[in-house]
Amino acid sequence: MLAEWEKLAREAAAKNEPYENYLLRLTEAEVTTRSANALSARIRAAGFPVIKDFDTFDFAAIPSLPKQKVLDLTRGQWVEQHSNCCLIGNAGTGKTHVAIALGLAICRLGERVRFVTAASLVTQLEEAQQQHRLDRLLGQLDRLDLLIIDELGYLSFSRSGAELLFQVFADRYERRSVLVTSNLAFSEWGSVFQGDRMTAALLDRLTHRCDIFEMNGESYRFRESMKTKKEKDPKKRK
Repeated sequence: MLAEWEKLAREAAAKNEPYENYLLRLTEAEVTTRSANALSARIRAAGFPVIKDFDTFDFAAIPSLPKQKVLDLTRGQWVEQHSNCCLIGNAGTGKTHVAIALGLAICRLGERVRFVTAASLVTQLEEAQQQHRLDRLLGQLDRLDLLIIDELGYLSFSRSGAELLFQVFADRYERRSVLVTSNLAFSEWGSVFQGDRMTAALLDRLTHRCDIFEMNGESYRFRESMKTKKEKDPKKRK
């Protein structure tokens, strides 16, 4: 309001607008700026590695991924209902891209989001436990409306790390939402959580109310690499 009041006052005077209209425009400018600043702060706090949206995602390259159903998730009802989402498929098919795009959509709805790889989250949990601040970290995670755990299955964990990650999933069950990306089918999650019993208990909670998408296909990075190679090779362009 401090930055805009003089300009808006001159405009109102030039148009002979009522004082109430001037006040309305001034407060609207304040609200708009506050909303934009709050959104920027939520996106920064989310910790996305890059900013990617659906306008740059090629749904045609992953026929198994239902475009409309995925876009419906941007409305955020699943987060309001404390449901979950799983993106399962081989490497390079855009799981992280979709996860980030959904996370951005939820940020825009005013919700608190955090993006973290599974390996990084386990490291944070183990360090917090060693430094006697695990409860504090778990409390911070509990305040998130959506926790995005990327790349589950790319690295194995210690038994204690797996148990800590299980605790995060268990604490959020029917209270907060989780979005998980993994290159492993559910039947292979036992290698991550080191035991059928813990894996079964986790999957029971995670998939109880969950949208599950299979994203198998040719690697996007491989396609781009081949495309670039063809563009550089005049023989292959013919």
